[in-house]
Amino acid sequence: MLERLPRASVHLAVTSPPYNVGIRYAGYSDDRSYEEYRAWLRTVWSALLPVLVPGGRLALNVAPTSIKDFRPIHHDLSHDLRELSYRLRTEIIWYKQTMGRRTAWGSWRSPASPHIIPSWEYVLVLSKGSHRLEGDPRTADISAAEFQRFSDGFWRIPPERNRRGHPAPFPWDLVERLVKFYTYRGNLVLDMFGGTGTVAAVARANGRHYLSVDASPEYCDGALRRVRAARGTGRPAIPAANRVLLADELVPSP
Repeated sequence: MLERLPRASVHLAVTSPPYNVGIRYAGYSDDRSYEEYRAWLRTVWSALLPVLVPGGRLALNVAPTSIKDFRPIHHDLSHDLRELSYRLRTEIIWYKQTMGRRTAWGSWRSPASPHIIPSWEYVLVLSKGSHRLEGDPRTADISAAEFQRFSDGFWRIPPERNRRGHPAPFPWDLVERLVKFYTYRGNLVLDMFGGTGTVAAVARANGRHYLSVDASPEYCDGALRRVRAARGTGRPAIPAANRVLLADELVPSP
């Protein structure tokens, strides 16, 4: 699907791929070998790069996986992306506030083998070529208070509670911060692991074009309903490039 998109057409990709930890997704097997998993994602990053505009961004949500067999996939994916010539801009700490009752202490009250349970995930922000994204400053819609709050890279945002039939959905607020901080109104925002369509719905509600892609007809159906129900900010709608697509659909030129 990415290879069919017009070159230099996407301003921001916001996505979170499967973490390869055996989660039951519709239409995808989440149990590759780690080497196969990284190689598969490299094909995704390679296909994305040509369709980003100069200065276009990738906001990639990832998290360390497992306790006993700890895999710092945020480090590994960052390495792979930089090898493909993406420029790493920053790391956002998404603090999920999920530390409640639990039993995975490792060695309780002992330094023998205690466990640290991550209550956060990362959002890696990378760009293509230039750090600067050109655009009309009159179409920037972030307030001064939002800019100050979002530019602090420690984001306290609860996880999404309404899963909408998907095992790992984004929270709306996380995506909206990224969209408002990194794009102008009228820019095109892409999620190539579209899931429940949060990225597309947020983009529509904030006056951006959107493209959401997923291999699952079930997820695409739900995403389409969600996008149609998304309410904008009172400004005129932008209908031209708005699409929610199955991975085998053809993408028309804009």
